[in-house]
Amino acid sequence: MDFFEQLGPAALGSRLRRLNEQMTSQAAAVYALYHVPFEPRWFPVFYTVASQPELHVGEIAERIGHTHAAVSQVLKELAKHDLVSVQRGEADQRRSIVSLTPTGTELWPALQQQATDVRQATEELLTETRHNLWLAIGEMEYALSRRSLATRVKAIRDQRIAGQVRILDYAPEHQPAFKGLNAEWIERYFRLEEADLKALDHPDEYILQRGGHILLAEYEGRIVGTCALIKMSDDTYELAKMAVSPAAQGLGIGLRLGEAAVAKALMLGAGRLYLESNTKLGPALNLYHKLGFRKTVSGPASPYERCNIQMELLLK
Repeated sequence: MDFFEQLGPAALGSRLRRLNEQMTSQAAAVYALYHVPFEPRWFPVFYTVASQPELHVGEIAERIGHTHAAVSQVLKELAKHDLVSVQRGEADQRRSIVSLTPTGTELWPALQQQATDVRQATEELLTETRHNLWLAIGEMEYALSRRSLATRVKAIRDQRIAGQVRILDYAPEHQPAFKGLNAEWIERYFRLEEADLKALDHPDEYILQRGGHILLAEYEGRIVGTCALIKMSDDTYELAKMAVSPAAQGLGIGLRLGEAAVAKALMLGAGRLYLESNTKLGPALNLYHKLGFRKTVSGPASPYERCNIQMELLLK
């Protein structure tokens, strides 16, 4: 079975690369028809320079949608073949201005006629297809600019993984995982403090028996995430001891735990959730903002040295 038939749209990038190689190979034959000593990949840069003289390298890259480095490489090759000149600008010595050389100027009319013929041939080619590839490419580029392929794949993956993650209530046998996951991230950035050890070594006494709750995330048979709700008052719970194993990060498990914790707090009658963190923990703070938490300065004095930001989420 053909590779592309087997994989289908999953191989779209490879299929386009094969089409590009086919088109590039045939484009070389087109240049040979016109006896033009020219590489097909030079054309976007050369055409832009010829059409709009004295552009900066960055402006050329912007107009054709290529990187600055890629345009610079092509310009080096064009300059080597005496088709363009690259000179420092008079007003700004840091920016290079590109223009055609006499050789490039002499070549330009032939390339213009060739481009006209190629356009007519390509338009005829498009009429032979049921779907207009040129228009479809424009639609595809627009869709990808609105939402990247990686973002789309991540959403599908996260949705699939979400169905494989189980949110569990804490049981005594979970204490080693509860402590291990939290100790791992705390010691990576800070140090374990006395307040940490009390809650991690004795969660029943310091969290559960005081009206709190602990949730865990199980994925592929392993506990990979934890978070706790510590009762501060009849109306307020602290979201604390949130941790996700490095091996399971990036899978949306932290968000699942956070959402489950908010739902549990509502079930417990909470009107407010409170948390303490540190501003160096960027991904964690992004998660808290996604859950709806906002910075507050009205929290109590923290028992943790590492705390330099307090946040709250009003539930009622």
